[in-house]
Amino acid sequence: MAEVEIGIGKSGRVGFGLDALGIVPSRRTRDPADVSLAWEIDAYRFDLPVVGAPADAVTSPATAVELGNIGGLGIVHVEGLWSRHEEPEPLLAEIATLGPDAAGRRLRELYTAPIRPELVVKRLTEIRGAGVVAAAALRPQRVDTLYPFLLEAGVDLLVIHATAVSAEHQSKRSEPLNLKRFIGEIDVPVLVGGCASFSTALHLMRTGAAGVIVGVGPGGADTTRAVLGVGVPMATAIADAAGARMRYLDESGGRYVHVIAHGGVRTGGDIAKAIACGADAVMLDKPLAAAAEAPGRGGYWSMDLLHSRLPRGTWEPVAVAGTLREILLGPASVNPGTLNLAGALRTAMATTGYATLKELQKADVLVTGSPC
Repeated sequence: MAEVEIGIGKSGRVGFGLDALGIVPSRRTRDPADVSLAWEIDAYRFDLPVVGAPADAVTSPATAVELGNIGGLGIVHVEGLWSRHEEPEPLLAEIATLGPDAAGRRLRELYTAPIRPELVVKRLTEIRGAGVVAAAALRPQRVDTLYPFLLEAGVDLLVIHATAVSAEHQSKRSEPLNLKRFIGEIDVPVLVGGCASFSTALHLMRTGAAGVIVGVGPGGADTTRAVLGVGVPMATAIADAAGARMRYLDESGGRYVHVIAHGGVRTGGDIAKAIACGADAVMLDKPLAAAAEAPGRGGYWSMDLLHSRLPRGTWEPVAVAGTLREILLGPASVNPGTLNLAGALRTAMATTGYATLKELQKADVLVTGSPC
């Protein structure tokens, strides 16, 4: 991509968000009933390309089970309230009664409670016992201490998740996690992210990860862009990661790594455009926090609140849009684009002539708006 001159001595690439794109219809259309939204990662198959973000306001053990029953994947954050407090529901109810500033302060207090390994095992065992895929997320610095308890619980998918994850973290204070060695020594498929560039995605793929999560400073009560100045528009970030996947597919002799887009996805149209840019699935936060049964109870906050020295993210109110099933599967009598996301994706694919997600990844797109 051509660079533009920012000033004497500095040039930069132009980046595009999902809002700036449109999918070009192909020469055919399809019956929506003939469209498949299924995707697979390792041995696990999902009917919907939707992943519930590892955020306390979005995914509890109960909503992870519900999302799994609907056909998606819910990821519980191992460092969240469910691993620190025996009964987090009254605490979440309290948070919902506070204003944004007070709610943020109270959440930071609640996250100072120690992580209790027995609760980690208990929560994941509950999810596995319900017959759905048990997925757990934690930050890279917590992997060594907490992974044994995930193994004890029989976790199905491990997610190593932070604002930005690299395959080559350097530190003079402590021994960093060696992602390649760690992933090579365990039998559980690992998803790693966030990342937002071709080179970072390629290096993460070379660690043996089953999937990379694309998105840095993805929005949704996340203040990373404002506080750190770090962020990449989603359409460009996804396309870069998809390009890295093509490179890795060649150099590995055919090993396919999944790309999961996190951030900037609000509607079914956004999901369709994310997949058209190369994503296999999308990770949703605020759209699922708007569910009636969401643990945030009408609020959303980023898990960057966990940062010990520079906590980021704010508590934000979220209007309830419907049940989790209505948000994903409908019906939607009045549809502002935030209900029946799977139905919108299915209709978009039928309208543009694509029968599978893999086909949609090859769709032509046009730039219809300005760069971000």
